[in-house]
Amino acid sequence: MVLAGVGAQGAALQAPDYYVQETWSREPYYARRQPEPEPFSPPLPAGTPDGEREPRPPEPRPPKKATKPKKAPKRDKLAQETPPPGKNSNRKGVRTKSSEKAANDDHSVPVARVDVREGCEHFCTPSVCVCVLARSLSSCFLEEELQRVITAVSKGCPPLGLETLKITDFQLHASTSKRYGLGAHRGRLNIQAGINENDFYDGAWCAGRNDLHQWIEVDARRLTKFTGVITQGRNSLWLSDWVTSYKVMVSNDSHTWVTVKNGSGDMIFEGNSEKEIPVLNELPVPMVARYIRINPRSWFDNGSICMRMEILGCPLPDPNNYYHRRNEMTTTDDLDFKHHNYKEMRQLMKVVNEMCPNITRIYNIGKSHQGLKLYAVEISDHPGEHEVGEPEFHYIAGAHGNEVLGRELSLLLMQFLCQEYLAHNARIVRLVEETRIHILPSLNPDGYEKAYEGGSELGGWSLGRWTHDGIDINNNFPDLNTLLWEAEDRKNIARKVPNHYIAIPEWFLSENATVAVETRAVIAWMEKIPFVLGGNLQGGELVVAYPYDMVRSLWKTQEPSPTPDDHVFRWLAYSYASTHRLMTDARRRVCHTEDFQKEDGTVNGASWHTVAGSLNDFSYLHTNCFELSIYVGCDKYPHESELPEEWENNRESLIVFMEQVHRGIKGVVRDFHGKGIPNAIISVEGVNHDIRTASDGDYWRLLNPGEYVVTAKAEGFTSSTENCMVGYDMGATRLDRSTEKGW
Repeated sequence: MVLAGVGAQGAALQAPDYYVQETWSREPYYARRQPEPEPFSPPLPAGTPDGEREPRPPEPRPPKKATKPKKAPKRDKLAQETPPPGKNSNRKGVRTKSSEKAANDDHSVPVARVDVREGCEHFCTPSVCVCVLARSLSSCFLEEELQRVITAVSKGCPPLGLETLKITDFQLHASTSKRYGLGAHRGRLNIQAGINENDFYDGAWCAGRNDLHQWIEVDARRLTKFTGVITQGRNSLWLSDWVTSYKVMVSNDSHTWVTVKNGSGDMIFEGNSEKEIPVLNELPVPMVARYIRINPRSWFDNGSICMRMEILGCPLPDPNNYYHRRNEMTTTDDLDFKHHNYKEMRQLMKVVNEMCPNITRIYNIGKSHQGLKLYAVEISDHPGEHEVGEPEFHYIAGAHGNEVLGRELSLLLMQFLCQEYLAHNARIVRLVEETRIHILPSLNPDGYEKAYEGGSELGGWSLGRWTHDGIDINNNFPDLNTLLWEAEDRKNIARKVPNHYIAIPEWFLSENATVAVETRAVIAWMEKIPFVLGGNLQGGELVVAYPYDMVRSLWKTQEPSPTPDDHVFRWLAYSYASTHRLMTDARRRVCHTEDFQKEDGTVNGASWHTVAGSLNDFSYLHTNCFELSIYVGCDKYPHESELPEEWENNRESLIVFMEQVHRGIKGVVRDFHGKGIPNAIISVEGVNHDIRTASDGDYWRLLNPGEYVVTAKAEGFTSSTENCMVGYDMGATRLDRSTEKGW
């Protein structure tokens, strides 16, 4: 038995200054060459007297039929200019759109303007005069600022960030609220209340009274070109509350408001007809202002005024405000920052393979219910073969088809590894040459295609989550926990179930079992390749969850259920969370209802919510693989413009977590003739969980730094015990010993 210790330390990223923009390049990714825009004239009156805010209510306008989105063009190259931020080309869903232009009525004050042909068009107030379109640098901003303005004016606008939490709680205000847990800070698109709705974290903003004077508003903190509003009802298991129509108003000072017009009257936008499907209303003409307010006009008969929302808008630069770029981010990595449908994903993988043919291989592990191949990319210095002594690692994404951030991060990661290897990045070269990496970006491509059609804002919380036949892959693996725990509880009966490599029950293998074809494909994949460490990327939260995911006590839904390797799992989870830009930031807002800061952005899965048949538990009990669930963002399906920032949030964590596969001990168990022995059992004293050697007799056992007593045994051979020290430093500490007595 040859033993070697490997240590790895994750390098933590320094927390950025809260106010100053983080810049990885001098030029923002969306401020590159753009076509010259059409002139834009934002019709924003200076104000309306308070006593004249209540106009005559016109008849509600019926929504127009949703139009099918245009698909984004295919990318032929890996490294090319990224598009500017704007509305997704794949947005589809429930939307209403006005074709009329808003007109000023008798209560309006005309806007001061300058002819576009003279240089630029101005929107002026007593305190600010902002150039929103210019043809010469002399009359407006510096070139970079001008480019930002042109980009904002000429392209559709992305979400301001209520769902992604870029808009802080302090920027949300409301007329009244039922209680704190239903305050304005809860009026965010797709926010979840959880099972136990309470006074602190509920599922929407709900007004304290049901009348026409209620409102919720957003302070953008800078002049913004508002283009649309997306609304939902209240997320609740017990109540039905949603707004069926509303007005939209804008202001520069939060005191004087101008209502969006429909001809000569106030425009009434059609809201929701149920509580979960998002509804988009685009403003007939973009409005430039700092504040935007939603004023409900009608609501579900048996419910209350409750809503969640997102605002579409392009912030305009203010050259006099030093902090106006504090929420912006760009990256120097020249990657394909866009959402990829199935065909585009396959093409991108092909491009990566063509760029790095010596270290990549594309293969598939099976097919989805609809016949789409489950493609994976292998990255290694000898792709296609297992090298003795080299550990195997995997990332899986897209088990829930609508949690697309993990899918895009995995595609970005494979591009990044290829590019950095070609650039001779020593860290990446070492990782690729010493590790066999597998990346499966879309385990549920059928579900993703559904979510992709809905788009990033209109898909809701669950569209595309399940497979085509309605199965949640993440909970579809065999429940081996119960088999193990029942055997452990039978103290007076001889143990029939080992503490590792627990066999899959026969009923699960039958054709009539409710098992997704995607699940069966993953099981076969994990039985074929001796994975040591893996992470499945999910979305909707910002935390790393480690097994067990299932509670041991009956009738409990939450209970800490540690594995025998709890300390190792805690370290693995912390290695990702601590190097993420936000997970361990004590200042960050919780995504929905759970605050994971008490454990530094990590959580035992069962103490969060119990899940029977999870991938994490199955991997640990049926294979050698230590698997964790990595929730990479609050927004399951972020807008395309958010991808560069999300990449920067997760890039270091993705790499550090892969490096942990080299932590612990490794070696080869051989017989007297030097031939590797497969399926030899490796036991660590004091840890009631064993692993087994691979087909060549090599093994990897993840352990934290420390001194261990390790025993190898196999049928027909005398067992061998060795002492081994695992260090803190990166690199292997080998302990080679010749074995005797039958080995």
